[in-house]
Amino acid sequence: MVCMTASTGRRVLLAAPRGYCAGVDRAVIAVEKALEQYGAPIYVRHEIVHNKYVVQTLEKKGAIFVEQTAEVPEGSIVMFSAHGVAPVVHDEAAQGKLATIDATCPLVTKVHKEAVRFAQDDFDILLIGHEGHEEVIGTSGEAPDHITLVDGPEDVANVEVRDPSKVVWLSQTTLSVDETMETVDALKEKFPQLIAPPSDDICYATQNRQLAVKQMGAESELVIVVGSRNSSNSKRLVEVAKLAGAREAYLVDFADEIDEAWLEGVSTVGVTSGASVPEVLVEQVLEFLSTRGFEDVEIVKAAEESITFSLPKELRRDLRAEAAELVAERTTEK
Repeated sequence: MVCMTASTGRRVLLAAPRGYCAGVDRAVIAVEKALEQYGAPIYVRHEIVHNKYVVQTLEKKGAIFVEQTAEVPEGSIVMFSAHGVAPVVHDEAAQGKLATIDATCPLVTKVHKEAVRFAQDDFDILLIGHEGHEEVIGTSGEAPDHITLVDGPEDVANVEVRDPSKVVWLSQTTLSVDETMETVDALKEKFPQLIAPPSDDICYATQNRQLAVKQMGAESELVIVVGSRNSSNSKRLVEVAKLAGAREAYLVDFADEIDEAWLEGVSTVGVTSGASVPEVLVEQVLEFLSTRGFEDVEIVKAAEESITFSLPKELRRDLRAEAAELVAERTTEK
């Protein structure tokens, strides 16, 4: 726990909210519960979330991360990551006689369903996102004949559609809100009848974390974002911090990656973490800064978060069945 102390002229602005979102929390707990319920190994297709520490911790407990479904031995259990997968991956699992647990974030699932619905209505779907990102691959796989990827405003000039009156935009959930809207504005200029998704595709946690960084970035000479380099939402926080006015912003997995030269001439450091980062890593960064004179910690609160998601249905089913068996056994013993 971080405490306030007498002023030293150096301070930390600590973003709130930060760290785990509901979808990440659900996915990580799902792996842990699956290991408890079924025993090791549990195979996970792709990293369950984009965080080095989380992946390493789960590997020590018996999770095996694979990039392709074919790497999972026949008859094993495979879990799909929070980023979601395309329908073809479900087909591959069925062909390999694999038991599946789908830990796709419900907010990503929402985008998948939107893609399917608009494709059924024969819309051209302009998916704003980063090429090669697992979430984009999964969403594109839901309606490959209808989806065109738009990787930022500079991509808009190349976009062609069949019917400008039947065009909708969707987006990857972890993008920069401002950059996404810049892309949307460019698309609207080219396609005035462009339709928006029924509700925001960029997830609440991504938006809230960016909002907190905007608020503290203007007052911070340096912003440290805790997160992995393959984490889209963490990288966006670095970009948002710089746009908000921070002189420098850096992404680190661990406190020992901080270069002390970054702190020279700095009186205010902003600290936040991506949506797949456990709080222990933030605490280590605060400890690092505290021993170097940054003892005052002020919370910059941008939003309250109370959203939670239930475990994947496959896990809930088996956990309920186990609980029912235990109750039956105790009843019989009596």
